[in-house]
Amino acid sequence: MPRPYEPPVDSPRSLAEAYPLLAGARPIAGGTDLMVQITGELGEPPERVVDIWGLDELRGIRIEGEFLVVGALTTYTEIQRSDALHQRLPVLAEVAATIGAAQIQNRGTIGGNVVNASPAGDTLPVLLATDAVIVLGSARGERAVSAHEFFPEYRRTARADDELVLGVRFPIDPERQVRFRKVGTRRAQAISKVVMALSWMTDGAGGAGTDARWHGVRLALGSVAPTPLRAPATEAVLEGALPTQETADRAAAALEAEIQPIDDVRSTAAYRRAVAGRVLHRLIRDAGGW
Repeated sequence: MPRPYEPPVDSPRSLAEAYPLLAGARPIAGGTDLMVQITGELGEPPERVVDIWGLDELRGIRIEGEFLVVGALTTYTEIQRSDALHQRLPVLAEVAATIGAAQIQNRGTIGGNVVNASPAGDTLPVLLATDAVIVLGSARGERAVSAHEFFPEYRRTARADDELVLGVRFPIDPERQVRFRKVGTRRAQAISKVVMALSWMTDGAGGAGTDARWHGVRLALGSVAPTPLRAPATEAVLEGALPTQETADRAAAALEAEIQPIDDVRSTAAYRRAVAGRVLHRLIRDAGGW
């Protein structure tokens, strides 16, 4: 049998070395998605690969002013173990724990999840629900793109061919509550059928209970459209509302009417629509404590 195609690989030792190599090539870090593509099992293999795994400049979790910055090469395991992240954005550690098994969590990176741009990417609704910003770099300099603008089409991003994702900036907002829920075929090592992140602030202390109205609501979903998305019509139902059963009923109905999922090998549109409504209902119920 013929050997699988093996594209040529460049292994730069710094960002300065990496940038001139990017045009016409595919960056690889953890490789949990690209390695499948190289075998020809998922699309066409790349003609050339740039191995960025050794670029320590893109690793780590740190505080920069009013932002929590997660480097693009930070793995899901490192996210789960970060004290700074647990203190300021614990939902991201919760998400990281749902992605694959230990082997994937040890190699898979947040930058790879962002660039792969799968509509089922588990971290992506959290980026949308927290108003995160993706930082890109190239020989031309650096720029920041809002997560809301980063995923224009199915598996397409705002990244130019000569750019790398350097990291993700999350605004630090102690008043914002963030919740996450993933539904798959099983509890672990499953691709999402529906994945959801909901965030809000309140006009009362603590953000819990049914006596504090919500504002600044962000509701984001994956696996229900060609791209991860916000649900503005449902957000409008929740904006200024109390987290009561009546609100949950209205919001769930609004969400089921707003999204337009499809049938595919993992699920049906009807299932996704119904489950999205029930997941939202549950998140509101948990927040309201009823």
